[in-house]
Amino acid sequence: MLLLDMTKAPPTPKGFRDITPILAQKRREVINKIIAVLEEFKFVPIETPIVEFAETLKGKYGEEEKLIYEFKDRGGRDLALRYDLTVPLARYVATHHPTLPFRRYQVGEVFRGENPQKGRWRQFTQLDADIVGSTDLTEDAKVIAAALKAVKSVGLTDIVMTINDRQNFEGLSKETVIALDKLDKIGDEGVIREMVEKNIKDAKLVLENIKNTKPTADLEKIFSNLTDLGVAKDEFQFVPTLARGLDYYTGAIFELRTPQYGNLSLGAGGRYDNLIGMFLPAGADKPAQAGAKNSLPAVGFSFGIDRLVDCLSNE
Repeated sequence: MLLLDMTKAPPTPKGFRDITPILAQKRREVINKIIAVLEEFKFVPIETPIVEFAETLKGKYGEEEKLIYEFKDRGGRDLALRYDLTVPLARYVATHHPTLPFRRYQVGEVFRGENPQKGRWRQFTQLDADIVGSTDLTEDAKVIAAALKAVKSVGLTDIVMTINDRQNFEGLSKETVIALDKLDKIGDEGVIREMVEKNIKDAKLVLENIKNTKPTADLEKIFSNLTDLGVAKDEFQFVPTLARGLDYYTGAIFELRTPQYGNLSLGAGGRYDNLIGMFLPAGADKPAQAGAKNSLPAVGFSFGIDRLVDCLSNE
């Protein structure tokens, strides 16, 4: 019989970990409670592969693309581990043409070659809820309302959804938005310094102007819809500096936060009306209710299960 020397057990790679039975049970309880709420809102489950063709994922995430895990299979094909569940959803819709609007949720592991931080590993679990096929801003409000109700169902009460609109950044350079996305991590001075390093003129004034931006007409509609859905006004907040670094967002963007977890988000999402169209060839038959040309609107939210469980454990 082979005996293992436990003092020399091989370590896991940096950013990867084993899940113990107690932690696995906590994670499952959180996931089940969130799913119960999502199903109340008529979301249905799907699953997509952990591995996609690298070409499917690349060109969708902007600066974050460098974090994708890429490799070649024995046939020499360029593959990658999924970075999130949103781009695989876009490919799924373009492949299967579900009846629209399509409300789906999915639980799965995603992989990012970033430096591990509090509640975030290089392999972590996301639970996404998305509505595909509608430009109606009521759907944005429904996604936000569902996310808030789901998080309250797992036991968090002191929560707020911070909300902005990517339309507020029209006319700003991509470098400015990238710098702004780091505001919570590096502060005002850090953002201004990065802007200056990227030759952005009047960096301090640019940041000040962004901070003084007012909600767009779309956001005002979403806020009104949230109130109609019974969401308390202290559960959502307009934050004009909220940027969300991913390239595919086109409208409202949002992040879920709680004071006891500092500046780290417990989940995030937004409207991405152009992403799915990238997988729909021009001239091809589109799913029902698809927009003009090869555009297909969508809005969604992604829960960070690892951070949610970590936050609940620290209460």
